[in-house]
Amino acid sequence: MIRVLHESRDHTSTRATAVGDALWMDRADIEDATGWTWKPEGLCRGDTCMPLPMHATPPMVAGERLDVAAFWRHAGRPVVHDAASRLWVLGEGADHRAAALRSPNAPDFELPDLDGHLHRLSDYRGRRVLLATWAS
Repeated sequence: MIRVLHESRDHTSTRATAVGDALWMDRADIEDATGWTWKPEGLCRGDTCMPLPMHATPPMVAGERLDVAAFWRHAGRPVVHDAASRLWVLGEGADHRAAALRSPNAPDFELPDLDGHLHRLSDYRGRRVLLATWAS
């Protein structure tokens, strides 16, 4: 079983396989884990599509499976995994983070309150919010 973390997604797959630094996933797993859809034009999310390099060495596509880690690196995005290759994190590119930091608005996130109810920052847009954090 392989667990993939991306943005606010936490996806566990029994179909994905890891070999060294390669993370092989099928179309359904890719969409569930990342929100990106594998189409003939590449990996797409909304109106944005990133083409798959068809002549990469080593190959990123094997039949109906894609080496998501290789593609993520090719797109300039960070990928890390634990020593056993059971936990993978697919990060955002530096350009995406830099654009978010140029905005005066905090990025949207979701956190539980003390009763376990989830609250999104975007639910409070237009209102002043005091966010108190601490660590033990």
